[in-house]
Amino acid sequence: MQYIDNIIFLILLVAGFGLFAKSLQKIYRNIRLGHEINRNDRKGERWETMARVAMGQSKMTARPVAGVLHLFVYVGFVIINIELIEIVVDGIFGTHRFLSSILGHTFYNFFTATLEVLALLVVIGVVIFFIRRNFYGVKRLTMKELFGWPKNDANWILIIEFALMMAFFMMNASDFILQARGVFPEHGSFPISEMTFVPFLEIFNFDSGFLMFTEKGAWWFHFVGILFFMNYLYYSKHLHIILAFPSTWYANLDKKGKFNNLDSVTKEIKLMMDPNADPYAAPAEGAEADVPSKFGAEDIFDLNQVQLLNAYSCTECGRCTSVCPANITGKKLSPRLILMKTRDRLEEVGRNIDKNGKFVDDGKKLLNDYITKEELWACTTCNACTDACPVLLDPLSIIFEMRRFLVMEQSAAPQELNLMMTNVENNAAPWQYNQADRLNWASEN
Repeated sequence: MQYIDNIIFLILLVAGFGLFAKSLQKIYRNIRLGHEINRNDRKGERWETMARVAMGQSKMTARPVAGVLHLFVYVGFVIINIELIEIVVDGIFGTHRFLSSILGHTFYNFFTATLEVLALLVVIGVVIFFIRRNFYGVKRLTMKELFGWPKNDANWILIIEFALMMAFFMMNASDFILQARGVFPEHGSFPISEMTFVPFLEIFNFDSGFLMFTEKGAWWFHFVGILFFMNYLYYSKHLHIILAFPSTWYANLDKKGKFNNLDSVTKEIKLMMDPNADPYAAPAEGAEADVPSKFGAEDIFDLNQVQLLNAYSCTECGRCTSVCPANITGKKLSPRLILMKTRDRLEEVGRNIDKNGKFVDDGKKLLNDYITKEELWACTTCNACTDACPVLLDPLSIIFEMRRFLVMEQSAAPQELNLMMTNVENNAAPWQYNQADRLNWASEN
């Protein structure tokens, strides 16, 4: 019975990380349902982009208030959980504040004091975010598309982070009083806990037994809370905490709006424009492999793996939608919702595979069942959404591919677009007049 706490701790630790690994494996499998795309070029630029955007939060500063608060929460929460190393060692071996023997008295005091300050900044950040999201009325955070689970998910994350920080302060405050009473050796400096939780506990003059129970209870709450938070990420938009890094690495580094022309179509057009080409000549060996089985995207299987990674990485912040001219003018399109719906369809397909061992046609498609033609054709392709995204996601590329399917596979472009393409084909211009009349406007002056 002496080691029962250590055994329970080890079981929870293995189970928590095991479930987390299983969730990551499922996400990886789902992303691989898309077709491969080569984004391993320009490695130096990709490392720099990931360090600057994902780790350095450079694009968050476009909105300074939210950017600074997010930095508080991001940096504070990540660094505070370095303490997980100490928790793991203490939990397995039954030690108390293991790192104090490694770092030394002075540096350990600095370390724990720094964690306290960062924890306070996290509390400030999550409280303001909670008020801002629920009571301040920021339009992009109160749109109809966030009703239900998306809003609840965001609030639950803030509540969990707040509760974890409160447990952290309670643990340190109890420890501080027990150290002052000589129950524990003096290790660490806890400036925030001393000013807040310690006076509260001293008012009631709790005995050392109760304080030891409180300290251990807060310690266990903090540990189990971290494991819960880690496994909750799979169901949450906060998966971007992890996936923002590969998303920025595999981001499109070409100029925004550059259309990804299909080689097979380009070759066909060049053949048509070459007067000396033999249209009946047999294709070169291997040329058939360049022709895709389907033009554009109808379902998640037709998208590439980076686009599916983008769907999982979206934090639903709505910066893309808030700058979308189509959305601003009241049209149905929301770039954020494009990514959310792609993720919903991807998760539905994943559950189908889990149930059947392979994908069994469910009669649904991303196009029409999740994303409507009205949304797709409302897009002006201005790239405002891709420019605004703080982790370089590209909802526009998904819109491009689904439009391509409508035009090239279903000939389902709007009438105005069909008229323009007919004019280009017949008149080499989008306007409906003969090429010979192109310069008539000049002679009229």
